[in-house]
Amino acid sequence: MSKFPLLIIILNYRTPELTIDCLRSLQKEVRSLPGTRVIVSDNASGDGSVEQIQAAITAANWDEWVTLLPLDRNGGYAFGNNAAIRLGLESTTPPSYFLLLNPDTIVRPGALKALVDFMDSHPHTGIAGSRLEDPDGTPQHSAFRFHTFWSELDCSLRSCVVSKLLANWIVAPPISEQACLTDWVAGASMVIRREVFASVGLLDEKYFLYFEEVDFCFQAKKAGWECWYVPASRVVHLVGQSSGVTDRKRPPKRLPKYWFDSRRRYFLKNYGWLYAVLADLAWLSGFILWRWRRAIQRKPDTDPPRMMSDFLLNSVLCKGGET
Repeated sequence: MSKFPLLIIILNYRTPELTIDCLRSLQKEVRSLPGTRVIVSDNASGDGSVEQIQAAITAANWDEWVTLLPLDRNGGYAFGNNAAIRLGLESTTPPSYFLLLNPDTIVRPGALKALVDFMDSHPHTGIAGSRLEDPDGTPQHSAFRFHTFWSELDCSLRSCVVSKLLANWIVAPPISEQACLTDWVAGASMVIRREVFASVGLLDEKYFLYFEEVDFCFQAKKAGWECWYVPASRVVHLVGQSSGVTDRKRPPKRLPKYWFDSRRRYFLKNYGWLYAVLADLAWLSGFILWRWRRAIQRKPDTDPPRMMSDFLLNSVLCKGGET
């Protein structure tokens, strides 16, 4: 292992308290991997985050392993992470691995070493992800299949019968207790081998937020790299605390335009225009049937506001090949 085995990147945007708590959970963990460093990349929060995080770093004497990187604009998830990745790649002692870690995470003891040990013993693995879990230890879906025409139909239709028929295409399969191959892992805790960047480049900055880790894993798989889920690495994920979009404890929010833009880009980039149109039609037909069934069965409405109209207006059907 090199003298600089792991670079951890935490992207902050107006979540200084969460970021500081995440750093606090890393304090003992970085000691288990000598030479490990952390870069906190701030996406031009403009709310005092930089000052608050730097004050915490100084007060806790974390300066020897934490660097704060203020950016001049909020360019999104890929932009903010890439800024720190470039620093690592261009350093005189580039790290063997890069760990992208959400600010709304708390790292369990041994989580970092479990990932690094797995990568060291599996040289064909380019990407690996942790087991994300609630504070009480309940596992969250962290390993996924790529989005396809069939998965779009399944997720919008929400029919148990159809889900059984499409079991091999469901994006979130049953949670595994063992390390396993997977298509992609959640970007909340995702480690990447340095050589993968040489194969496929950095994260695609045309995604503002969402689908960028799916796309990156897709490119890595095309380049011949394996992606694994490693449940021995356990990380608490406070879902939706950083973005506010996927918080399950609050009423659903209207999805931002960038979510639809990212979804559209993923299908256009990786499958082409015709497939993207078919995927849109699959989702729309499934969603219409679901809304009809929900009304008849008087099920609660848990969909984001204006979901149908927002989806249609931002679909390939209306925007064509725009990415």
